[in-house]
Amino acid sequence: MTEGPFMAMKNIDKSFNGVTVLRNVNLDVEKGEIHALLGENGAGKSTLMNILGGVHMPDNGSVYIDGEQVKMLNPRISQEQGISFIHQELNVVADLTVYENMFLGSELRNKIGFLKVEEMCKETHDVLATLGVDVDPKEYVRNLDTSYKQLIEIAKALLRKSRVIIMDEPTTSLTEHEVDRLFELMRNLRKTGVSIIYISHKLKEIKAVCDRFTVLRDGKVVGTGSMDAESPETITKMMVGKAVSQERFVHGDPFGPVIMEISGLSSEGLFKNINFSLRKGEILGFTGLAGDGRTELFESIFGYRRKYTGEIKINGKSEKIDHPRKALRAGIGFVPKNRKENAIIKDLSVIQNMSLSSMGNFENMGFLRDSIEKERFKHYKGLLNIKVHNPQITIDKLSGGNQQKVVIAKWLEANTEILIFDNPTQGIDVGAKQEIYQEIVSLSEMGKAVIVLSSEAPEVIKICHSINVMYHGEITARFNGEDANEEEIMQYATGSKKEVEKIG
Repeated sequence: MTEGPFMAMKNIDKSFNGVTVLRNVNLDVEKGEIHALLGENGAGKSTLMNILGGVHMPDNGSVYIDGEQVKMLNPRISQEQGISFIHQELNVVADLTVYENMFLGSELRNKIGFLKVEEMCKETHDVLATLGVDVDPKEYVRNLDTSYKQLIEIAKALLRKSRVIIMDEPTTSLTEHEVDRLFELMRNLRKTGVSIIYISHKLKEIKAVCDRFTVLRDGKVVGTGSMDAESPETITKMMVGKAVSQERFVHGDPFGPVIMEISGLSSEGLFKNINFSLRKGEILGFTGLAGDGRTELFESIFGYRRKYTGEIKINGKSEKIDHPRKALRAGIGFVPKNRKENAIIKDLSVIQNMSLSSMGNFENMGFLRDSIEKERFKHYKGLLNIKVHNPQITIDKLSGGNQQKVVIAKWLEANTEILIFDNPTQGIDVGAKQEIYQEIVSLSEMGKAVIVLSSEAPEVIKICHSINVMYHGEITARFNGEDANEEEIMQYATGSKKEVEKIG
């Protein structure tokens, strides 16, 4: 072994389809160190870790383990080098048992090839016990809470006796007690010489458990150092950088009457004591980081989730919304963040996707009136500038931005007065983003009440009249859109500022 860091990535470059994602990135991690890898969404953190994990090859640069250069040609080589990647999106298989998940791909067998089930169960039990988890190894994973699925992922890394563990937002689905237990385990692993790369936006957690940090912004390293030597505010500035153009799309227009009132809305483990009101013509923003509970909150308001307490009032009338049909009847439309899975049917035509939520508008005695459907689509094509020559082609042939406009048309045709957008520009290019912003503003000018959920603070600053910041399922700050700035939003979103400082 040579002198130097245990793991080093040097001069890493990576581009996809001509777009530079990483530029001359250096990252080094000492043996027995917990190293925070920080940056906003899209900074390049995941790409860098996918290179270390053997998922992508760098265009330029090298990876060194214990002083020796290693070509991470595929994930198996990375695993053989003792590197484990615990992804934010859980990789457990719901229809297998706990022990089967733990040993998937590396099952223990006797000399004649039979599985050594009891031995695998014992090892599974022992490694889970180090995490304080008491679960039957033969229990099916589908029957477990999300937090246990996360801990199983961590336990798999321990079972492999990993030398470097990459943790991507590992506390998103954990309770406070489980987070404390995880941090205790991480400190114990550090004592045994295991290195941990910890990816998180939550600066309080990072301060509590990490030794050093590296900050990426726009694919470049903009800062690295000792965690003790820097304040959360300084690190936040590194993550955000100089403010990009904050030109706003909206201004203080007069609003109509209150159309939605939310009082004391709570759902155990997801969000608690949510209170806000929404007026006609208003664009209300909700922002935060992974695990802040905003998506779950509005999935509940739209009826996707039924287990909640509190009150939802629409136009002064209390509504019990436990199904999307009831939300639609109450005048609520919802544009989910995963457009391809939840907002469109890719095998149907553009025009059929527009009609999905309002088929009754185009029927007469059970027959579909094509001419009216085409006329309505022509109206929305002009209104929203949908770029499509033939609306009979399948919607998957359109760009992401135009797909999103068709989804907006669907809810306008359904005549919803309240429109909820969850990450409306996710996976959309910069030019199309500006168009979507303009369409959202146009909806408010038509008198629609709009709610925008976004992980990107600049987005809600650009298009929202007022902004709510969420952290761990609670609203921790409210801003007037005119006064909001990205740095302060980030401080509340990461928990480095407490709600009592902003909301009395």
